[in-house]
Amino acid sequence: MDLTQAAIRAETAHRVRRHAHTTGDSIRRMRLAAGLNRTALARAASIDPTHLARIEAGAVNASVPVLTAIGVALGCDTSFRYFEGAGPRIHDRFQAPMVESLLGAVERSRWSATLEVPIVNPSRGVIDVVLDERRAPLAVAGEAQSALTRLEQQVRWMAEKADGLADRWRATGREVAISRLLILRSTVDTREIARTYAATLATAFPARSRDVVDALTTVDAPWPGAGIVWMLVDKGKARLLDGPPRGVTLGR
Repeated sequence: MDLTQAAIRAETAHRVRRHAHTTGDSIRRMRLAAGLNRTALARAASIDPTHLARIEAGAVNASVPVLTAIGVALGCDTSFRYFEGAGPRIHDRFQAPMVESLLGAVERSRWSATLEVPIVNPSRGVIDVVLDERRAPLAVAGEAQSALTRLEQQVRWMAEKADGLADRWRATGREVAISRLLILRSTVDTREIARTYAATLATAFPARSRDVVDALTTVDAPWPGAGIVWMLVDKGKARLLDGPPRGVTLGR
């Protein structure tokens, strides 16, 4: 998401609508589980039954005091918080060309791609690109990063997002194997991190980079598991490398 007022307004409106529907569904389910009709719950929460009906339908954004009163009446806690594990929605300027290069390189007869895939469990976040293999129950959660400023957090975020992607598929009645792909820009800093923390990254992304590239760009090469591919970005254009950059042994 670009950091513009219009983009933030649009995304905010989308999230508010989604929150209203999710909250309304939750209230309705808990009310029914408690054996209460709308009139009884509305009276207990000191609101009009018609207003409660609109809240349950997701047609209105209830105020925090009203939601808190409903929660007290139902015997549940109400909270509003920010989730650090979601990862930033503000992408850096190198991610777009990196994703564009990846999409141009993948074998489309084998992989279908979906961008900006939201997940909610076990943490809220958005996956940069999801690649679904057409011939096998396999999906790859891809994250494009031009820097690794918080290595351990990046590894955790990717694991949580992969779990969330599995939950999305499971909700549709399908069991799909989920793998992870880190799309990393080749810079002096990222190459140094790859050398310094080679064991950590190899544990999180054990596949050879060349094998990952082959699986993405050909019809028959088997998917090798979680791995890293490298991008060279120059003058706004990105190019997928066929293996780790010079001086990096990770993924060879």
